[in-house]
Amino acid sequence: MEFFKYKNKLKPEKGRLLISEPFLPDPNFERTVVLLCEHNDDGSFGFVINKPSILKVNDVIEDIKNMEEIVFVGGPVQQDTLHFLHRNTPVENAVKIQEEIYWGGAFESLMVELDTGRLKPSDIRFYLGYSGWGQGQLDKELEEDSWIVCDFVTDELLFDTDPAMIWKKALGSMGGRFSVYSNYPVDPRLN
Repeated sequence: MEFFKYKNKLKPEKGRLLISEPFLPDPNFERTVVLLCEHNDDGSFGFVINKPSILKVNDVIEDIKNMEEIVFVGGPVQQDTLHFLHRNTPVENAVKIQEEIYWGGAFESLMVELDTGRLKPSDIRFYLGYSGWGQGQLDKELEEDSWIVCDFVTDELLFDTDPAMIWKKALGSMGGRFSVYSNYPVDPRLN
């Protein structure tokens, strides 16, 4: 796999994407894109944004009756917890991740925004669990070329793009050799 060895100039930080390299052997992160919500000396965390589960929002949250949208698998850590990302909404205590992209907030405020229609179902994504790295762990994985750091983060990519196309679109946005990687088959023996 020496062909894939390269040094990505971008450093991980809040609001950037981690794109798994084409042949990452970890099944939890195969062909995934993680939105980093925090990165500091203590560690990193974010959500896999392109891995839908088989559950729908109204299967997971009884208070939300009218949302047939899919819940995503945010990562392998604490999959019994529910998190949400949303765009351009005044949800109380939400944390700004990037322009137009927010994480969490007060659930009661979220419900008001949904009930009044100020927040549309297409403006929110729910995640079971999250992706987390301890102190220095992500840096080590970056040195091993497991991840590609990307700053092509838009609300359109997160909320409007077919999840099956997010990995390819994010890599393709980087141009050059990354566009080539975006077209690699899952199993090159089948090429």
